[in-house]
Amino acid sequence: MNPTEIDPSLTSGVIPSQTHTSDGTAEHSHDEAGNSMFGFIIFLLSESVIFLSFFAGYIVYKTTTADWLPAGVTGLEIKEPAINTVVLVSSSFVIYIAERYLHVNNLWGFRAFWLLTMAMGSYFLYGQAVEWSSLPFGFTDGVFGGTFYLLTGFHGLHVLTGVLLQLIMLGRSFIPGNYDNGEFGVAATSLFWHFVDVIWIILFVLIYIWQ
Repeated sequence: MNPTEIDPSLTSGVIPSQTHTSDGTAEHSHDEAGNSMFGFIIFLLSESVIFLSFFAGYIVYKTTTADWLPAGVTGLEIKEPAINTVVLVSSSFVIYIAERYLHVNNLWGFRAFWLLTMAMGSYFLYGQAVEWSSLPFGFTDGVFGGTFYLLTGFHGLHVLTGVLLQLIMLGRSFIPGNYDNGEFGVAATSLFWHFVDVIWIILFVLIYIWQ
């Protein structure tokens, strides 16, 4: 190299993303976990757009429909849904504790709190099923009936998906060396669960608080 020439990488502050093999050839390295998480975040953003469109439709219908509630219905019971909400939102803190245990390689602590998160999510689904069975209106009973079951059912599907993902992650925790290459599966599942909880808080305010 000419002494007067300076490698641009030394002054740009950018470290080349290359490694060299034993024969001297350059080999590019990729942050697979980072790319996977970025793609997963994009997926959650797309899900957010769907929910936001549902929220907007609910607000428009509620503020413009003359006979909003089905005949004979004056409102929704809030006590049991509130309990379900506390359980679901609390599960976000429980799954966070599970992640902390995994970070310090305490697998049994991780499994215990992970399993508790699954139980809390399952309790929420059970509570929602009980509520549905006791409601005096159905999916076809007016605009409110349709939007209520669409919003709560679509969210319930996401909760079920989250519980199933947690079940898969719990099973994988028993595979020796499963976390040697990172914890992307657990981190993505936990992020999905937080997303589900935030969506439910908005739904709870729209459907049960704003009556």
